[in-house]
Amino acid sequence: MDNKPNDLTARNFPSAEEEAHSAQPPSRYGGPESAFRLAFTDTDFLLRDELRPVRMQLELLKPELVQRELNIESTIVIFGSARILSPEVAQAQLATAEAGGDAGAQARAQAALAMSHYYDEARRFAALVTERSATLETPIYVVTGGGPGIMEAGNRGAHEVGGKSIGLNIVLPHEQEPNPYITPELCFQFHYFALRKMHFVMRSIALVCFPGGFGTLDELFETMTLIQTGKSRRRPILLFGRAFWEKLVNFQHLVDTGMISPGDLGLFHYVETAEDAWARLAEHYGFDATPTETGAFADDI
Repeated sequence: MDNKPNDLTARNFPSAEEEAHSAQPPSRYGGPESAFRLAFTDTDFLLRDELRPVRMQLELLKPELVQRELNIESTIVIFGSARILSPEVAQAQLATAEAGGDAGAQARAQAALAMSHYYDEARRFAALVTERSATLETPIYVVTGGGPGIMEAGNRGAHEVGGKSIGLNIVLPHEQEPNPYITPELCFQFHYFALRKMHFVMRSIALVCFPGGFGTLDELFETMTLIQTGKSRRRPILLFGRAFWEKLVNFQHLVDTGMISPGDLGLFHYVETAEDAWARLAEHYGFDATPTETGAFADDI
């Protein structure tokens, strides 16, 4: 704590950080069984079940405060499978499978190669967003789940054009370290899926969904439900690959059976390329119009 007598902004009390560094327990109370530690430095205490509400609040606050400090107001979320490979990796795996002579492995490798073009589209789309929005009053940042596959492609596209991007990684039993293209100060780790998904939506001006599995569907349908029910501001939802989505989900059947309203089909649009996706967003927000007031795109929650 600074004790300069003439400092008009000096703290009257030491900061928590200062006391955390200076509060060393006497040797008698320094063992692991001692309760002498400051509560906010006591990991055993913070990890108790009863402290779950505190941990949830911390997990909400940390990414929020960091993004505020970096003046990040608007994001575009890129969802999609962690299993979609880059074309280069997919081609190499196919060559290995063909050399091994295993028909099953060859079929799987061929399917992976067929899906790999989505990696390139996600990469190109992220680059487009990063470059085109750099001149806006409110730049738009790409945000992904921080893992491999489509998530990696999104962060990679932004990185390759010199932009920053966000990764919201999560602790899983079988995965995963963050992909290497996330801006380090914007690489976050979550324990709670719910808070991770909340951060996806909080600053988003659009959600761009590539083919994926259960996790992708969870993120997509939760967002659609929030918008459909009026709990969240309406914003564009773009589904990459009409053929994939129409085979996976028969949205028209939901209308025909009265499970959703005909107007609910307007919650999303199909796109096929990075350029298609940007054109949709440019039309919605006027990005490519004569520069004017862009406003705050993501005043939300």
